[in-house]
Amino acid sequence: MGVTVAPVGAWFLAWFALAPLWVIVVKYTKNTLSSLPPAFIWAIAYHGVALSWITGIYPMDWLGVPALPGLAITLFCWSFISLWGGILVSVWAALMVKLDQQKPWLRVLVGTALCCGLESLWSASPLWWSSLSYTQSPHNLVILHLGQLSGTSTVTAVIVAVNGLLAEAWIYDEKLTQSLLAIPKGRRKGAKEGGSLRKSFVNLYLVVGCSLLIISHIIGFVFYNQPLTQNPNTNLKIGIIQGNIPNEIKLRPEGLRRAIEGYTEGYLKLANQGVDGVLIPEAALPFFQRNLPQTSFLKAVREKGVVAWIGAFGERGNSYTNSLFTVTAQGEITSRYDKSKLVPLGEYIPFEQILGAIIQRLSPLDEHQVAGLPNQVFDTPFGRAIVGICYESAFPEIFRRQAFQGGQFILSASNDAHYTAAMSDQHHAQDIMRAIETDRWAVRATNTGYSAFVDPHGRTLWKSGHNTYETHAETIYRRQTQTLYVRWGDWLMPLLLGLAGLGWFLGGTIN
Repeated sequence: MGVTVAPVGAWFLAWFALAPLWVIVVKYTKNTLSSLPPAFIWAIAYHGVALSWITGIYPMDWLGVPALPGLAITLFCWSFISLWGGILVSVWAALMVKLDQQKPWLRVLVGTALCCGLESLWSASPLWWSSLSYTQSPHNLVILHLGQLSGTSTVTAVIVAVNGLLAEAWIYDEKLTQSLLAIPKGRRKGAKEGGSLRKSFVNLYLVVGCSLLIISHIIGFVFYNQPLTQNPNTNLKIGIIQGNIPNEIKLRPEGLRRAIEGYTEGYLKLANQGVDGVLIPEAALPFFQRNLPQTSFLKAVREKGVVAWIGAFGERGNSYTNSLFTVTAQGEITSRYDKSKLVPLGEYIPFEQILGAIIQRLSPLDEHQVAGLPNQVFDTPFGRAIVGICYESAFPEIFRRQAFQGGQFILSASNDAHYTAAMSDQHHAQDIMRAIETDRWAVRATNTGYSAFVDPHGRTLWKSGHNTYETHAETIYRRQTQTLYVRWGDWLMPLLLGLAGLGWFLGGTIN
């Protein structure tokens, strides 16, 4: 399962990579404790491999952290997120054994509902990235369109249900083989010819599993082929600038000089191409809002009169925020969005009262960055936009809420400079899912890549190189449609839990 995502991208493995664990948990574990080791090992492998890009934060000399403490922090982060995933799957396995469902159909329903419920619970925590659903992005755009129904839970539910049915088919065949072997050799042929085992040779679980896989893709294909209405009155030509400034020098005089020169030059180039607006990455101009009017970038905005969205820092009392600002054609800052999902350790210290003093001994990470409010809107001269800053791409509810409140297009600003290209690919895959779920055009501007333009069907119109300075412009369209997911949120997860609970309560009457 770990190689379904970048850099390998073997997405098809997700449709059967969970089945072996299902067989082990259901058939070969006798109690809750015996189910934990295989589940824990499976989850460690999945999350550990998929999130191995986290090791890219080492070396941390750009933060002033010495080699040995930096290595310790890196290993801790990788171990912690792997263990966190291990706990999630272990809870799922323990509940599967605890419920002890003898009916395979009910077992599939319960297993699917539990997985969706646990993913939903996990996504509400500060640490979230690797949903089973994102194993299909960006390669299987057809199945990702099920996200328009109920978000990531729809895709996760189908993946788990197909795996569960394949596992139950394996268990059924094994039981059938054992039954045949138990019949004396001279009576086996007669039993088959007499019809007592004839029905057993039709593995209904395999048939239903394959049917679910095909039908779900057909439904997704129907959504995928819906024509995109492109009203000329709603078009916007948007430019992005990928500054390519390494984090090692970002806050030093050389980095500040390169930022001002590179982004100003890129802005002037795009303005001369006739764009309506320019998006630059997260914290591209590492200045506070009060200092922005004195920069040459804003002077260029006042000169050219083209709207810009600037990644910089806002202030809130004695603390600061990681923010995106709208600068109008007159050079005035009219709207601000503050990043609401901060990276643990990277942008804030979890359990600061307990861990703050310890972490300060290891690293100069500034604990005074604060999160934005959860109910923000971002108005621009072209209408309301949906904003996601870096890590927020993994949290679909942020995008859903803004789309529900009238957001017409997505602006995603990120800085993945300290990670590998695999992380940038996975980040791009997350934004593709957000574009499909909300039925919106998405513009991605990152510091070192991958920047991109994505249409509402998840198709990448253009994608930058990695560790390169680039500017690019594309035409996008503002949309006001509302998918079922945007209107109702994740309604499937509580429905599945309710049906599973009802089935379990009634004593497994499903045949």
